[in-house]
Amino acid sequence: MTKIIIACFLFISFVVYSGFIYTRGTANNIKLSGSEQKMIAHGKQIYQQYNCQACHQIYGLGGYLGPDLTTAWSDPQRGKYLIKAMLISGGNRMPAFQFNNEQTEAIIAYLKYVDTTATSLKPRIRQELH
Repeated sequence: MTKIIIACFLFISFVVYSGFIYTRGTANNIKLSGSEQKMIAHGKQIYQQYNCQACHQIYGLGGYLGPDLTTAWSDPQRGKYLIKAMLISGGNRMPAFQFNNEQTEAIIAYLKYVDTTATSLKPRIRQELH
């Protein structure tokens, strides 16, 4: 009887937790204009077209050869200018894709958006820096 009660309690807890996560727990209060949405969507499309996820992670998904890009925008050691330089000229292990300015800005807009939605990862990164 005790096992049944515990199993029921765990099942109900799981249902309540899942309901919260899939409704309010992932709410996004970021307001974007139509042009920003198009730029972000274009950056995501380029990211996927050039198979960036083979080497880089976003939200913990992707390869391990390159750095995790989830919070690259707000990282004090990386940020917009290093991202832009790497997109234009490549690096030791990153190919020089020679993106044009419009493509570069679209990818940067996408990475900035990803960074703004990665709130759960930022406190951990701040602790590691101090």
